[in-house]
Amino acid sequence: MHPQPPSFKPSVITGQTALITGASSGIGAEFAEQLASRGANLILVARSIEKLEALAASLREKYQVEVHTEKLDLSSPDASKRLSQFVTEQGLQVDFLVNNAGFSSIGPAVEMDPDDTDELVNLNVKAVMENTVRFLPAMVSRGGGVIINIAGTGAFQPAPYMAGRTASAAFVLSFTQALSAENADTGVRIFALCPGPTETPMTAGQSSPLGKMRTPAQVVTTALKALDSRKASVVDGRLNAFVARLGSRLPESMILTLAARIMRGTQIQSHSG
Repeated sequence: MHPQPPSFKPSVITGQTALITGASSGIGAEFAEQLASRGANLILVARSIEKLEALAASLREKYQVEVHTEKLDLSSPDASKRLSQFVTEQGLQVDFLVNNAGFSSIGPAVEMDPDDTDELVNLNVKAVMENTVRFLPAMVSRGGGVIINIAGTGAFQPAPYMAGRTASAAFVLSFTQALSAENADTGVRIFALCPGPTETPMTAGQSSPLGKMRTPAQVVTTALKALDSRKASVVDGRLNAFVARLGSRLPESMILTLAARIMRGTQIQSHSG
């Protein structure tokens, strides 16, 4: 057992180093902005080095923090291992990990490209799990750290035409909740962040059945407010939280039929990070 040091507060971020995947836009870029504004140094990871470098330059100038960038496709083989090696080679310490990179495929599974399913599982499931278990031991040894894994409100119920996306979100939620309980006395704060429909490049051109989408700024603000709580999962937005929990109260057939009606005919693929 590692008792939590009385002085450790997850929300005290100044001087810590945060590693953010899928950091080039959307929720990942907003995490970078808000953490840098609180004095965190950053390790930004994404496939687009041009976007990363532009963001890094802006954050260095605005907040006078250190920002490292790494071009990496986390769906590729050994990506998590290479990320860990990069951190070690740069002499860095990860105090705050945000597993944000993700892939979403919308449409009937019968029409999915098997290569896309491979990418989805590698990025949404394997990379999240592997990044977490690579950086968690050092945090436990130090008696402090933060891990935020992005799941989504789809984690709370299956959604026809988004079968892979919601199934991977359910994995992230379950995995993260279990780790949160395992590490409750280690000083490491671990929780799943579950956004609903959010205005990001992944959702460009889409609309939300719940009305106006949330913004990345709102999502990240929700996450940072939850740092000093003990919750193993946090849903962004009151309406999203209501809908997410509704699935456990209604008959399965009703939930699936309603979700199918909402999603039927949508054919969009999107990738973050």
